[in-house]
Amino acid sequence: MLHFFHTLIFGVYPYIALTVLALGSIIRYDREPYTWRASSSQLLRRKQLMWGSVLFHVGVLFIFLGHFVGLLTPIAVWDALGVSHSFKQIVAMTAGGIAGAMAIIGATMLAHRRLFDPRVRATSSTTDTLIILLLWVQLFLGLATIPFSMQHLDGHEMVKLMDWAQGIFTFNLAASSYITDVAFVFKLHLFLGLTILLLFPFTRLVHMLSAPVRYIWRPGYQVVRKKERLPVHIRREVTE
Repeated sequence: MLHFFHTLIFGVYPYIALTVLALGSIIRYDREPYTWRASSSQLLRRKQLMWGSVLFHVGVLFIFLGHFVGLLTPIAVWDALGVSHSFKQIVAMTAGGIAGAMAIIGATMLAHRRLFDPRVRATSSTTDTLIILLLWVQLFLGLATIPFSMQHLDGHEMVKLMDWAQGIFTFNLAASSYITDVAFVFKLHLFLGLTILLLFPFTRLVHMLSAPVRYIWRPGYQVVRKKERLPVHIRREVTE
């Protein structure tokens, strides 16, 4: 029975979450484009919002890039580059720990602002509050994996997670078996991460997909037309 649930959660659930993420985002953008944004409340407790938002977004960005590169880059590539599993494990713990600390401090400030400021709470939806709390818990779980990773500095535990992630994206039916014996905190971290992906299209997180990349190639100037003054006799006729 435990094997069945393990396979269901880590072998089937990832595909459900990724499918809902992709299709749900497309359908929402097509049918409800005016909801494709993060509602602004920057006029309320602006300083706390600024610091919390910067710390949270910078930390999460580095965490995302670290997970993406660290988990999905084939092990053979790291071996070819001469990067040992032990070195990669230490770098992941150090960089991930710093980024995670930044993100969870920012998330704490944002959650406090949303929960304890009556004006911000009044303008917040249930999903706004739920998603920031889920993200806080996910960041906490990520930081909680560091002590367990320190017990496996040879990178053996990390390789199992890499095999699982790459197995999911290569449709390896045995992917879930790679993490059967990893610590429970890793499994909980993975499960909550998949759940956040599942909820992604139904929350304010969709604004992450609307990065203004067009500004990269947009000309760095604006066309400003000078307002021409009408001749005096024409202005008199218009006013009369």
